[in-house]
Amino acid sequence: MNAPMQRDLLLAIDVGTGSVRAALLTEAGETLAFAAAEHEQIVPHYGWSEQRPADWWTGAVAVIRRVLDMLPGAAARVAAIGACGQMHATVLVDGNGQPALEAVPLWNDKRNRTLLDTFMQEQPWEALLPVAGNPPSVAWWGFKLQWLKAHRPEAYARTALVLSPKDWINFRLTGAVAIDAPEASCTYLFDVGHGTWSDALAQRLGLDPKLLPPIREPYDVLAGISRQAAAESGLHEGTPVVVGISDYPAALLGSGVIEPGLASDVTGTSTLLTLCTTAPVLHPVISNVRGALPNWSAFTILDAGGDAMRWARRALHENHYEYDRIVSLAAGVPAGAGSLVFLPYLNGERLGERANSRAQFIGLTSGHGAGHLHRAVMEGVAFAAARNLRIMEAAGNRLDRVIAAGGGAKTPLWLEIKASLYGCPILTTAAEESGVLGCAMLAGTGIGLYPDLPAAASRLVRFTGEIQPNPRWMETYARLGPVFDHAYTNSERYWTLLEAAEAAEAAEAAAGPDPQTNH
Repeated sequence: MNAPMQRDLLLAIDVGTGSVRAALLTEAGETLAFAAAEHEQIVPHYGWSEQRPADWWTGAVAVIRRVLDMLPGAAARVAAIGACGQMHATVLVDGNGQPALEAVPLWNDKRNRTLLDTFMQEQPWEALLPVAGNPPSVAWWGFKLQWLKAHRPEAYARTALVLSPKDWINFRLTGAVAIDAPEASCTYLFDVGHGTWSDALAQRLGLDPKLLPPIREPYDVLAGISRQAAAESGLHEGTPVVVGISDYPAALLGSGVIEPGLASDVTGTSTLLTLCTTAPVLHPVISNVRGALPNWSAFTILDAGGDAMRWARRALHENHYEYDRIVSLAAGVPAGAGSLVFLPYLNGERLGERANSRAQFIGLTSGHGAGHLHRAVMEGVAFAAARNLRIMEAAGNRLDRVIAAGGGAKTPLWLEIKASLYGCPILTTAAEESGVLGCAMLAGTGIGLYPDLPAAASRLVRFTGEIQPNPRWMETYARLGPVFDHAYTNSERYWTLLEAAEAAEAAEAAAGPDPQTNH
């Protein structure tokens, strides 16, 4: 008689905006198989962004089968499954378990902007911060559902349940429904003080709270793989599936950012800053998401990061310089860039105190060269990020260490600039797919493979380097910090004047040529 095969693998599934990904990992966090299937983002109108839930399921089945085919007997070796997914996408499910809409609005869909503006004008939204834990945003479920109720009334009337992308995949895998507390916390329908759905917020938005799924912990076992899903995916029927989590908290978990005092800096095109806290930070420019553990992650998204460096490369060198050369130029000038300060708001701000903010150099002289400008751009992004971190710290939260990820984590100069402005060490991690690793931690914890999530993080998260603050740079930045803050605070009058001038010019252009001067 053959001995039963050991269940020694964890299956992670990530439903992203660009693709569905799957990976098979060992108990030690080593990735043995990985596959991805791309899906398109549908943009029927400016400001809209949609995807088809059917495409997510097709992609999930494809990548699951591909990773199972990469290892002998893999399906029998899978001990548990954990999924994460893009946040805020709003899947309406009818009474037959089918999508009520073929395509659903995603996190970056802004068609509900008018409804949001009306809500903020008519409701005391700042007074609602202690309940919602977040300022209003076009991203949140509540405002997306408002739009769907108003503009897709037939689909909304057929809706029996609202799910996120990850929850839709879990439903297709098991037939069971639930939402993780982190995803629920960023819906504007969640009571952060009680950890439950808020009837009061739903009422203010004119929504039915009965459409919302049960809230559970991310590591809770949801159910086993159904017979139908086993036939489609190649997985074994009954394999346990945990509730899972949103992709952002999954990445924080996979980076080890799970205890108060730890922060995350993910710099790609934009800069996503997170500080792990014991309670939400209630501030108009700060958003909050419940963590994989029952703590909170206060975060801001700065629409400046790699995008600012990309702009400078294009504007100063017409894209002829490689980034290594640009960083070398910046490294060749002292900290402070010769008293040159850059406000990095090239595309304004999402939740800034000054939504009409713009970029500008302060202190530019004929003595400044390309290296000074590039260093000022890098430092400007760090000044803006540090400003947001100070808001989080001012609420009584400590900042011990920052864990860096994204493209910015590969530039030591930028990390040293940030460490010197943040006033704490910055660590880099080995994981390239921290969200996938976070899913594996949840799956393993759900079946008792790890005693708890901190133990899983201690075992699986590996750090590759540590950048310490530069004391001399810290002194320089302490002198220039007030210049940055003063420029940010007092430049709104100029931004407003520029907006008015642009509006007048646009109106003049729309009116056509002056008939008296058209000879």
